[in-house]
Amino acid sequence: MICNPTRRLLLLFAVATLVAVGFMWKFQAKLPSVSPTPSPKPAPPALSMLAPPPDWSRLEIYQNTITREEFERLLTTVFTTGNAWRESIEITPTEARIKTGSSPSDAIFTLHFAPAVGETAAPRHWHTASELPPTTPDKPLAGLKIAIDPGHIGGEWAKMEERWMVVGDGKPVCEGDMTLQVAQLLKPKIEALGASVSLVREKNEPVTPIRPESLLTLARESSGPNASPAEIQKTAERLFYRTAEIRARADLVNTTLKPDLVLCLHFNAEPWGDPKQPILIDRTHLHLLLNGAYGDDEVILADQRFALLEKLLQRTHQEEALVGASVADTFAEISHLPPYVYPPDSKNARPVAGHLYLWARNLLANRLYDCPVIFMEPYVMNSTIDYPRFQAGDYDGLREIGGKMQPSIFREYADAVATGLANHYRSRSEAK
Repeated sequence: MICNPTRRLLLLFAVATLVAVGFMWKFQAKLPSVSPTPSPKPAPPALSMLAPPPDWSRLEIYQNTITREEFERLLTTVFTTGNAWRESIEITPTEARIKTGSSPSDAIFTLHFAPAVGETAAPRHWHTASELPPTTPDKPLAGLKIAIDPGHIGGEWAKMEERWMVVGDGKPVCEGDMTLQVAQLLKPKIEALGASVSLVREKNEPVTPIRPESLLTLARESSGPNASPAEIQKTAERLFYRTAEIRARADLVNTTLKPDLVLCLHFNAEPWGDPKQPILIDRTHLHLLLNGAYGDDEVILADQRFALLEKLLQRTHQEEALVGASVADTFAEISHLPPYVYPPDSKNARPVAGHLYLWARNLLANRLYDCPVIFMEPYVMNSTIDYPRFQAGDYDGLREIGGKMQPSIFREYADAVATGLANHYRSRSEAK
């Protein structure tokens, strides 16, 4: 019987298809298996030098502890100077959605706001003045734990730190040595007022075991391909004394000392050029720094954004402003120093409302120390007014310097801080 031509074509097509499928199966069976291409890992968050990635779960304890209004007020009027925070923090009526990194794939941390009348106390280890037990007039600092942080290192490290200068045959003016001297004068004064006091450093040696030599690779990587060996060495040194040293002090403060307040002692200076032939200026001044005023280039870094939020949620600014105002007022009254004023267009400083001597700035020390920090910046190391007093050294009583009888500049410093603290905590205790 002769088949229908159409049926014959269909039969041939079916046979060809089966043969092709069989061939393809046999061919594929011989191919090695290929694992699926893994998804690329998200880039690590942008961080400051030597900063570890932040543990965002630490902010969980602040859920429902702050209202939206208070969160936004502190964020925009104290803790930032620009608008870059809007790229990382989205504020809604009930929560803040915070980027934990800089990539769209990074996790979002959600902070829930408290209702308008339902704030709860933010948990923390440090105590405000109002939370301390009642005191007596002669022991206004009783129950208060204070850590004194003498700024810089001094000693053989002073030249590397660029906090050393000498005029002619005079004695070198070395900030790290002088801040330790003030700290040693201040400690017994505030202990006599009832405080428990620790020194973050007790000698002119680094707290960190890290040295510049171990930071050369990082310095080379961060300096660019055209950096000279001298430039790389300078970068390694700055990573040592500006970064590794402060991070080691922060670790000591936060894990061992756990104070209610840190006093960072410094002396101010203005550009002096060659430290062996420094430029002397005819002015001096005073200001105190509180944490805040994070610039746009700082907010985009995950570790600094985290620190900003932790400071904001702990309400350190409120306590810093109260203590700082009392210390500044007393210091100005005793020393007669005028206030220092930052340029009005400064991107890294904000005036603290209502006080000429208080400014907010984001410094590594006042950012990393996990409690209120008062960062002192009195006098000017290369001032014609203050330089003779530095040369006079420490002494009891009064001496004629610059045509008038004056106390040791180091004792004046210590007395002013101690009296300012006593005034603040005594007044807070009396108000209870």
